[in-house]
Amino acid sequence: MELTVQRAERVEGIVKAPPSKSYSHRAFILASLAEGESIVRDALYSEDTLASIASCMSLGSEFNRKSEDECVINGFGCSPHTPNDVLDVKNSGTTLRIMTSVSALAPGFTVFTGDDSLRQRPMQDLLDSLHNLGVNAYSTKNDGKAPLIVKGGFKGGKTSIDGNVSSQFVSSILIASPCSEEGVDLEVRGEFISRPYVDMTLDIMKKFGVKVDCNENRNSFHVEPQKYEKRDYTVEGDYSSASYLVAAASILESDLLVQNLFSDSKQGDILILDVLQRMGCDLKLKKDEVKINGHGRLGGVDVDLHNAPDLLPTVAALGALSHGTTKIYGVEHARYKETDRIHTCALELSKLGVSLEEKRDGLVIHGGRSEIHGGVVNSHNDHRLVMALYLIGLKVGNVKIENASVYDVSFPGFPETMKKICRTRT
Repeated sequence: MELTVQRAERVEGIVKAPPSKSYSHRAFILASLAEGESIVRDALYSEDTLASIASCMSLGSEFNRKSEDECVINGFGCSPHTPNDVLDVKNSGTTLRIMTSVSALAPGFTVFTGDDSLRQRPMQDLLDSLHNLGVNAYSTKNDGKAPLIVKGGFKGGKTSIDGNVSSQFVSSILIASPCSEEGVDLEVRGEFISRPYVDMTLDIMKKFGVKVDCNENRNSFHVEPQKYEKRDYTVEGDYSSASYLVAAASILESDLLVQNLFSDSKQGDILILDVLQRMGCDLKLKKDEVKINGHGRLGGVDVDLHNAPDLLPTVAALGALSHGTTKIYGVEHARYKETDRIHTCALELSKLGVSLEEKRDGLVIHGGRSEIHGGVVNSHNDHRLVMALYLIGLKVGNVKIENASVYDVSFPGFPETMKKICRTRT
């Protein structure tokens, strides 16, 4: 699918932020790990989260979507079944990483695979850490990547893991640990990237009745054997997806209200609001909504995305459309996302006339240049790159994005939402 974006004049209206993808994954999985019937409300049903649902159902949980906003889940508790078939998690790295640990609770063998991109994502650190807990899991090609085979058995004990590859490894072990035989002591070694995602994991584990003890530095965790409890849980709005809405309002004249964004959210991508304010955008954050009155004039800033790597494409697009230089750093781990996001952002933005430099851990963008223009760009099968390139199109017009339908991974209906709030020139 090709998506052509034309220049817009103004952004206005009231829109509800899409549900959090990260919380939706975790809610579906934790409801499956609970015994009895849980209700998950206002969740995101995208390609990624549907992969988690399918994996949980293969392990024995039952999902009954009563309405658009309500899903009833009958969980398997700490005793999942052995799947009847290979689990294809498509492009969902979150599903692969979390369910690798969860599947170790099932007897027999569980096999995971996914698309070409997913099969390039590193998994060895998680496999090694799980080995210390009595889990026999390995890569079929012995290269530390999917396809993976996981043998049932999660004894527990002590383990450690490097914190500089993926916070999802930490979340994966923590989520399965309450169902271990002996409990788990987990230490995160060295630099701890994307820590807010682990904070989100601890937050929802607590809401489903599980206690996790951690040290003062929040890099050492102790989990006793215990049971998840059934819950009625409502998913909050997603700051990652909402970043494209508030960014669009900041690069144009605007009067936009984005609902379902909580001021006390543990999502690391709430950082987008601070970035926009430092760039000069007029926005106000209330208890559960954000108000933006944009004037279309932004200035470059230095941004450390160490704890919010998913914001890289959004901030890169904002930097391109701002006056002055924007430096994005601390985000080398974005090279191991759906694509090498640092490189693909640099490659595709340069096709539109953006002047930039690719660094090991980020980008230096020389924004506000008159040379920025429309053109043909490619998504590289990365949903976040599609939505970031869309922002450039709103400002300069005539941007054609090839293979654009991958926005469904995290933001189904993204073009329709943007058309609803964007006023084109007449």
